[in-house]
Amino acid sequence: MSQKSNIHFDISERKILLRVFDIISVLSLLYLVGLVFDFDYFKINEQNWVWSIVLVVYLSVFATIFELYDLQKANKFEIVIQNIILTSSVTVLFYLLTPFYTPMLPENRLQIVYFFLSINLSLFSWRYAYITLISAPRYFKKVLLLCSTQELDTIVNSLHKSDPNYRVIGFINTDTKNNTPYLRGDIKKFSALNISDVITGNLISEVVIASSEDDAISVTLYNQLLLLLKKGVSIREYTQVYEDITHRVPVQHVAKDFYRYFPFSRSNQNKLYLFFHRLLDLLFSIIGLTFGLLISPIILIGNVFANKGAFFYTQERVGRNGTFFKIYKLRSMVTDAEKDGAAYASKNDERVTKFGKFLRKSRFDEIPQFINVIKGDMSVIGPRPERPVFVKELSKKIPFFEVRHIVKPGVTGWAQVNASYGATENDALEKLQYDLFYIKHRSLFLDISIVFKTLSTIIFYRGQ
Repeated sequence: MSQKSNIHFDISERKILLRVFDIISVLSLLYLVGLVFDFDYFKINEQNWVWSIVLVVYLSVFATIFELYDLQKANKFEIVIQNIILTSSVTVLFYLLTPFYTPMLPENRLQIVYFFLSINLSLFSWRYAYITLISAPRYFKKVLLLCSTQELDTIVNSLHKSDPNYRVIGFINTDTKNNTPYLRGDIKKFSALNISDVITGNLISEVVIASSEDDAISVTLYNQLLLLLKKGVSIREYTQVYEDITHRVPVQHVAKDFYRYFPFSRSNQNKLYLFFHRLLDLLFSIIGLTFGLLISPIILIGNVFANKGAFFYTQERVGRNGTFFKIYKLRSMVTDAEKDGAAYASKNDERVTKFGKFLRKSRFDEIPQFINVIKGDMSVIGPRPERPVFVKELSKKIPFFEVRHIVKPGVTGWAQVNASYGATENDALEKLQYDLFYIKHRSLFLDISIVFKTLSTIIFYRGQ
């Protein structure tokens, strides 16, 4: 059998593709505009190569902040248009205000308009081509799933939600003893008798094994998979795929084999990384507290007239290695919010004041936590610290919940910029998956990514 395959791009490949062609399209159009029209402001040549580098840096940074590389949004042209306008506007503004390393402002101010329009037009054209061609179904990664029928919905939904181009088109039931009815019409059910024909006939790119039972893979099925592997078919285990696509550790599937999933990042003990991490903690804390002082008159007025109570509040939280500390926050709830005992804050919590909603959405209520960072109780980036009563409760229900305490808690974190609001046990499980992914893959690059995503959360007013 010769293995046929449709063309597809993995997540990392598509993000690189978007970044590279964003830069190529912008520089190419600006170069053409410089050749065809009397455009003197921005020239691409050997003498002025620094101009291009500065533009590329600004474009990459602000495109990241305004979510042009979020694959969930990169397929929706109406969202892409909005994000391109925001990216190009801020990029051009910063470029114009940068001295020495960018061109002198032209006498003909219309050239700045041409510069702005050229960047927009190039990005619009390339992104439209991406949505029309690269995001088309013919570039989907077609997957065959080996799992039990009762697990099918959970597995398929989690994969499709995280990567719209990763499509499970069929499955083989590995639990023949269970008679759970198969109800999905969008996923084909195949027989395990001849997987080779299934893969050839459906242009399958990858086989994913998602069986939790040790005896689910029969000898006959195992031998077929072995032959497929020799012929170059990609065969992967579900937990590996899940982590690669969702950027979460699937603790609910780890069971007793936790040691296979938690080879934690060496950055957790790397003294050089920890030194720079602490240095950045102090730098960001000084910037954050300075900003807090500048806007404090507005917040004080809002607190007096809308919150009507104490300005700050403190609360006991669990920190690194399970130690307790007092966290500082701006009060966003009514003064007797917990008269009936500790409770999770829900999405539309009635205890949150109107001004408190603004503080939470803008994340301004978190500013005093920079004091905790300077004191060493917290870091800028890490798992969010929970209250002792919730930690005790969740540790009994969710496996490996205590693992998140091996690093300092953070003002923001991988879970905060990716997960939904933590109002239920399922939400807590999702956040734990993200926290463990951060601890497992902790690095300077991931920290920078979290900072950019946090800025996006603040700019798009998505705090909770």
